Amino acid sequence: MRAYDVVLFGATGFTGGLTAEYLARNAPADLRWALAGRSRAKLEAVRARLAGVDGRFAALDLLVADSGDPASLRAVAEATKVVITTVGPYLTRGEPLVAACAEAGTDYVDLTGEAEFVDRMYLAHDRRARDTGARLVHACGFDSIPHDLGVRFTVRQLPEDVPLTVDGYVRASGMPSGGTFLSALTIMSRLRAGARVARERAAAEPRPAGRFARAPLGRPHRVAGAGWWAVPLPTIDPEIVRRSAAASERYGPDFTYRHFAAVKHLPVLAGGAAGAGALLAAAQVPPARRALSRLLAPGDGPGPQRRAKSWFSVRFVGEGGGERVVTEVSGGDPGYDETAKMLAESALCLATDDLPETAGQVTTATAMGDALIDRLTRAGIRFATL
Repeated sequence: MRAYDVVLFGATGFTGGLTAEYLARNAPADLRWALAGRSRAKLEAVRARLAGVDGRFAALDLLVADSGDPASLRAVAEATKVVITTVGPYLTRGEPLVAACAEAGTDYVDLTGEAEFVDRMYLAHDRRARDTGARLVHACGFDSIPHDLGVRFTVRQLPEDVPLTVDGYVRASGMPSGGTFLSALTIMSRLRAGARVARERAAAEPRPAGRFARAPLGRPHRVAGAGWWAVPLPTIDPEIVRRSAAASERYGPDFTYRHFAAVKHLPVLAGGAAGAGALLAAAQVPPARRALSRLLAPGDGPGPQRRAKSWFSVRFVGEGGGERVVTEVSGGDPGYDETAKMLAESALCLATDDLPETAGQVTTATAMGDALIDRLTRAGIRFATL
């Protein structure tokens, strides 16, 4: 029997601290959990903060581990059923922990939106994780739970065994933390490498027999009846949805998902596109990228008042078999408060719930599905049919 149900690695960071606080307030009283990170002094500071929530956490176990010390990560993985990690950028710091979990048969969750990292981890560690029974579940925050589970929620209201199309429209308000900003710069600076690794994965990954699952880039358009303009959103989310669809016959014999950002006013859309383009261009130039990386320090992020004003809404329009359904997933601050909630509930789901037998690199919809939707609904994230 392992010593812990859940270990949170990266508890001293901004999102890691929020995740620790969420667990302190919401985890079952009998959950055996611990904090892990490279600085014992900083871990002790987090533990003291949690003791202010509940005095029993003054004795919470602390595990010293470093992403650059594989032996320390192996010790963490072997001690627990599930590891949560918020330590990024994952592309440069994440693989040793994935490798340790795959080897130890330990379930793993993160909040990465780095598609290249996810593809590299599939190529390097999926097979071993299948052998040991480990479930490696990436993108367990705003990337990509609302989209992955929102599409699953939508599909289950459409006819079976017919071609299905789902369009997702994302609206959100929020501010980035230093870690998130650094991850975004990393992604932007490696687009060619990411595309190459994606091709390698596509060549290696089995395809569903006799079925199709697609996530094409959509076209900009006006959303009828909603008053929005929509523009394709090339994040990791549509690929996560596509993999969930490929893994389940419930998505039908021919499934298509398109992913869009939605705004009410064209100038906002134009300004956002211009800003993203400028950031993308700067990310290709090492001196500019280094200067940008210093704008927000890792561990910094928006305060409680700013987060309280933030929100997200993802609307899905699903069609198939002559039927049409409109659904919505919505909640509060997407980048941090709700991401910490999603990440923690994902780990609790893996650690404590009765789930389908899966192993290897799997999505949230495949590994946890309705059990996680139920958890998130109880936690205040809204899944609704409109």
